[in-house]
Amino acid sequence: MMKIFKASKPLAFNHSQPPSTLLPRFKNELFGNDYITSLCRQKHYREALQAFDFLDKNTSFKVFPSTYANLVSACSFLRSIEHGRKIHDHILGSNCEQDIVLQNHILNMYGKCGSFWDARKVFDEMPERNVVSWTSLIAGYSQNRQEDKAVELYFQMLRSGCKPDQFTFGSVVKACSGLGNVWLGRQVHAHVVKSETGPHPIAQNALTSMYTKFGLIADAFDVFTRVATKDLISWGSIIAGFSQLDYGNEALAHFKEMLCQGAYIPNEFIFGSAFSACSGLVQPEYGRQIHGMCIKFGLGRDNFAGCSLCDMYANCGHLESARTVFFHIDRPDLVSWNAMITGFSNFGDANGAISFFSRMQHMKLIPDEVSVLSVLSACTSSPTLSQGRQVHSYIIKTALDFTVSVCNALLTMYAKCSNLDDAFVVFKDMRNRADSVSWNAIITACMQHNQAGEVFRLLKLMLISEIRPDYITVSNVIGACADIASLEVGNQIHCFTVKSGLVFGVTVSNGLIDMYTKCGSLESAQKLFSLMDNPDVVSWSSLIMGYAQSGCGEEALELFKTMKALGVKPNEVTLVGVLTACSHIGLVEKGRQVYKTMESEHGIAPTREHCSCMVDLLARAGCLHEAEEFIKQVTFEPDIVVWKTLLAACKTRGNTDIGKQAAEKVLELDPSNSAALVLLCNISASSGRWDEVARLRNLMRESGVKKVPGQSWIEIKDRIHVFLVEDSSHPERGQIYAMLEELWLQMLDDGCDPLQP
Repeated sequence: MMKIFKASKPLAFNHSQPPSTLLPRFKNELFGNDYITSLCRQKHYREALQAFDFLDKNTSFKVFPSTYANLVSACSFLRSIEHGRKIHDHILGSNCEQDIVLQNHILNMYGKCGSFWDARKVFDEMPERNVVSWTSLIAGYSQNRQEDKAVELYFQMLRSGCKPDQFTFGSVVKACSGLGNVWLGRQVHAHVVKSETGPHPIAQNALTSMYTKFGLIADAFDVFTRVATKDLISWGSIIAGFSQLDYGNEALAHFKEMLCQGAYIPNEFIFGSAFSACSGLVQPEYGRQIHGMCIKFGLGRDNFAGCSLCDMYANCGHLESARTVFFHIDRPDLVSWNAMITGFSNFGDANGAISFFSRMQHMKLIPDEVSVLSVLSACTSSPTLSQGRQVHSYIIKTALDFTVSVCNALLTMYAKCSNLDDAFVVFKDMRNRADSVSWNAIITACMQHNQAGEVFRLLKLMLISEIRPDYITVSNVIGACADIASLEVGNQIHCFTVKSGLVFGVTVSNGLIDMYTKCGSLESAQKLFSLMDNPDVVSWSSLIMGYAQSGCGEEALELFKTMKALGVKPNEVTLVGVLTACSHIGLVEKGRQVYKTMESEHGIAPTREHCSCMVDLLARAGCLHEAEEFIKQVTFEPDIVVWKTLLAACKTRGNTDIGKQAAEKVLELDPSNSAALVLLCNISASSGRWDEVARLRNLMRESGVKKVPGQSWIEIKDRIHVFLVEDSSHPERGQIYAMLEELWLQMLDDGCDPLQP
């Protein structure tokens, strides 16, 4: 029967002609088989299966083995396990003799449809297996993320004595790549080298892709150079490898080399890799040239190439070009929409990101997790809070709020938009789903909003949860200790870090040095600094700043001298510390020299912070007129800190004229600033200008400006007690004021006058 069929010439059929109209002719078995075979060869797989169903119900014609093979291949292409099982059952119920070719087709169909139980059953029941049988099952496992079974089967194949071919190697190498097992990948590579089919481009291209995924670009390039006859996939694999591993120049060089050889025309995937390389290099001009080439080769409207092109333009800041390209793509998919949303988000354009997010839904596309994560990352300030809330509403409606990463993005969004209350609501709703990112996000938010007490409270809750603190958590808590100068808690955190075995990186060490200096424990800071193997510029700057702010100017300058001798290049903060040290010990000339040589010696342009230090240096030395002239000569607009520094010095020196000018400048920048008016009142009072004092106090009353009360705190048994001037809110205020009164009476009994300075 097979010989008769093979000798027959397939007839030409119109696939649009219904099988029912051909029913009389189907009485001829050859006609029916040829009809189905013709449909399969024209890739009209659905019509072929419909024809089979019709014939099976309305005729009793005999199906040839080759027709069965074509029908099984149709099921493989359509990934239709339902039809595949139906055809297989029909084969088993017929008297058709299943040769190894047909069995391999069935095996391949089950593998591609992801039904590995059926595939393995067919494989195990095969009386005879060839390389196609083994490869079909290995490929099925490899393509459906069951790489361990693919590798296990490959070694069974070797033990059986069956030699793998290039297709086997392609599948097993892909499995090694999916497992991330470099040692196993190299072992299979050795098998490829020894095999007769090893030099085939299919095996070599798979090796190139595998080494790329492992991040071993040198090995990938070595494999590529040894390919005797490079095909389009060979070029695409190495170009993609260079691009993915941030070797953009090499990717573009090989793209150019491929074009110069003229053997192949780049496809959409190679253009996508080239655009990604341009994006990584931030070279929009290169991208424009390749864009023109892409249009020339007829791929200007391709989805894959267009998506990479949009991403490239967006990453380079050319958002309008990205928008133009996007709207020229034929039927952009979800990935393309996400690329545009991400592009606008990365440049802080919340309106653009929200616009594309809304359009996507109008196009009946359902945003996924990537979509909402991208659009939330665009909402980073108070003006974008309402937009962030709109996205939050959508997330709740679509049940995406059950995803931890989405909840973390919401938490971060509210924190950046200065809405700590809603950030806490999101965090509490997460309950037991919170991971280390969630805890760090809420702790960081509290730090950014100067809520040190909440930081400590959250740390205690975190310690009794299943999530362990990491270096990010520790860095934030150390920062909170530094902000409120809590040495006792800082010491405890330091001990916890050591005992818990956390990686004691430079970041944590620098945070501890900063904390110890702000808490006044310079000895602890110096000891920790000396234990560091390779202190960086931040380490040096933290210690220099600590000594300077604690009045140890000479020690700070000596550290700066040692730092330069060791070849560590100072940064802006270092020089702020040096200028502060000069100010505190009255080294005016030294300070002038440091300021004048900042740019020439260290390549650092003076900033407002350095300007403030110079004003403080000159004002402390009594050079108020020089300080005023210095402010007028700076190249940038002085900020409020500079003028407040000068104003405070005028109060100390009793200079009413310059003090008044400084106060006026402060009030221009901040009309509600109470400190300026209070200092000006004090200056006028110290010089006996009581009429001016009365005028200023009336001005404060009329403007509703009130002096911000002083605040202090004390730490007792791990608890921070905060006090304001004339405070009556403390829960133990009765005992506190009773003790103060007792101390007052004891001072009087000892002959001391509490009112005397």
